[in-house]
Amino acid sequence: MTRQQSFTKMENELLPKFRKMTNEAESTEDVKKFFAYSMQELFSQVFSGQLELQYGDIELLPGEEPPYRFSEAVQSLEDFTQVWGNSDLAHIVLRFAELALNRHRHLAKNPKKTEAKIRL
Repeated sequence: MTRQQSFTKMENELLPKFRKMTNEAESTEDVKKFFAYSMQELFSQVFSGQLELQYGDIELLPGEEPPYRFSEAVQSLEDFTQVWGNSDLAHIVLRFAELALNRHRHLAKNPKKTEAKIRL
């Protein structure tokens, strides 16, 4: 039986900053960008700098299940699959994605406000 790793402490450290960024997001694209940046930071901490996600290695996918996708390059890494399968990392990423999706839906419902902010 393998030991289950927990990264909840790292999640709790990143969560306030992530909430602040998503609440200040002015467009749905901002939400996607902030999600990607936060996941880069989380994975950097989880893998102690040995696995550095690049922008585009994870993306938020509204309307899909799961609501995020990792690049093939990341999925093929043995370190990634080992930690992903033996930790709470999948649940943490899903919680971040759900928070981002809530803000994404809110902004998508109010495109006039988003467009007005972009034009300024």
